[in-house]
Amino acid sequence: MEPVAEPIAIALPKGRILEEALPLLARAGIDLEGLVADAGRRLLLPTPLGGRVLLVKPVDVPTYVEHGIADLGIAGLDTLAEEDRDLYEPVDLGIGACRLVVAEPVDRPWIRRPGAELRVATKYPRLALRHYRARGIQARVIQLFGSVELGAVTGLADQIVDLVESGETLRQNHLREVETILKVTSRLIVHPASLKLKRARIEGLIDALRDAVDPALTRTA
Repeated sequence: MEPVAEPIAIALPKGRILEEALPLLARAGIDLEGLVADAGRRLLLPTPLGGRVLLVKPVDVPTYVEHGIADLGIAGLDTLAEEDRDLYEPVDLGIGACRLVVAEPVDRPWIRRPGAELRVATKYPRLALRHYRARGIQARVIQLFGSVELGAVTGLADQIVDLVESGETLRQNHLREVETILKVTSRLIVHPASLKLKRARIEGLIDALRDAVDPALTRTA
């Protein structure tokens, strides 16, 4: 009698990353494309082997994994670096590639002056503060949750720290990139306790995903 695979719960980010993740998971032997395609508006999907798939906002994936609701998930390095959670990150999946950058209005570049305070709009307050402090710049962070570009366009902020993929949105809003803070891709994340309790199953998935990722991409240890 063959051993029954341990059921696992996986948290997947809705949106563009999910579209990139599903083919990669399928190459690793985790075929969820049909399950997700038939989901409709359901966000919690049972799998045939007794596991489950959670479809959540990308920013919420680490929360579900950290609290043990999901054994593993897929999350962007931007979210992981901003929140600094206690999670295992065994594989850089190489999907969802983008950059966290500093940008400012083309016609209103910020000029550093002694004692001057820089106003920065961002969804990533910790990463932004860390970046400016490392450069000895006094920055006041204004946290936004919507279109960060508007913060610079309206004069709410001198600069913004935001994710860009092609940079087209910046150009259309007459903003220019100043520098890159972080190159971002999505990572497989695992709850440490799940790795201990379901080691054989999860390590098998980790190995399969490593084999499925383009070997030219960097993998975390």
